[in-house]
Amino acid sequence: MAKKRPQTKVKPQLIDGEIPVVGAREPCPCGSGRRYKACHGRAAAHAGTELVQRPFEGVPGECDWIALRELVPAATAELPLKGGLPEGVPSVTLATVLPMAWPALRRDDGSVLIGLQNDTSSGDISRDLADTLQRALQAEPGTPVQGRRAPADGPRLQDLLDPEGAFEPVVHDGFEFWVPDAENATPEVTASLERANAAAIPTVKLSGVDAAYWCETPDKNHLRWVMPHPEEQLLDALARLHAAGRSSLGEGTRLVGSFRAHGLIVPVWDLPSGVSAEDVEKPAAEFAERLAAALAVQEPLTPEERRARGGLTNRQVTLS
Repeated sequence: MAKKRPQTKVKPQLIDGEIPVVGAREPCPCGSGRRYKACHGRAAAHAGTELVQRPFEGVPGECDWIALRELVPAATAELPLKGGLPEGVPSVTLATVLPMAWPALRRDDGSVLIGLQNDTSSGDISRDLADTLQRALQAEPGTPVQGRRAPADGPRLQDLLDPEGAFEPVVHDGFEFWVPDAENATPEVTASLERANAAAIPTVKLSGVDAAYWCETPDKNHLRWVMPHPEEQLLDALARLHAAGRSSLGEGTRLVGSFRAHGLIVPVWDLPSGVSAEDVEKPAAEFAERLAAALAVQEPLTPEERRARGGLTNRQVTLS
């Protein structure tokens, strides 16, 4: 009599949404027989590295998020969460930089600090920060949170933050906000604090307009202003004002160009070294009115305005 062949059990196939993340060289959980990196891991890796052009879009204070990420040395802002703060977490605070370049820190009192200017391992800063925030909320008090690649299907800041909450950055002269009691800080934190304070450029947030930051450098001062308008419309408006000689912020000041950061345009003005943040408050508010009028113009650019636009775009760089 012929021997019975042993029956082979067929492993049930999983749908994409049910496939967990495993090691790159491990068999893919979908049952294909291929390694994870050659199967479903390929799509996960692509999703993790694909650059999100406007990671802070839809987050309250998008322009200020960009400024704190790219322009401001020392600043903090309270973060309101959807559904309120978890038990045992008295506050969640965004900080430009944390000691030792930690991505996040759960303080002894349970409060959470999140660092914004850290390198991220994926193409979506919002998802990386949300992953860091979630892990910080669950960390033991008194411990830092290390960086990692966020899961490709994890939440983003837009999913965790209260969409109705205010985002109000506070710019600091230094990084003393790192430690409630600087005298009892560890030697490592103290050394990191001293290095950070020595490198910080004096910066002030203007109060009369949104997301405009004055800074002081040895040779001249600058105003860098993150603007929410669509890029092409904004560049046209700036060109109209520049061609008409109305793009400055007063005597000795000059619109020198702009850069692109996280999907938005940041115009930059050179200021004489004697011009303070207080000195440009009124000129900036007046410029905002001129810009609003220029943004409303629908006619094509004149030859002079096209030349002005070309000059502005030729000096444009992209930070991210």
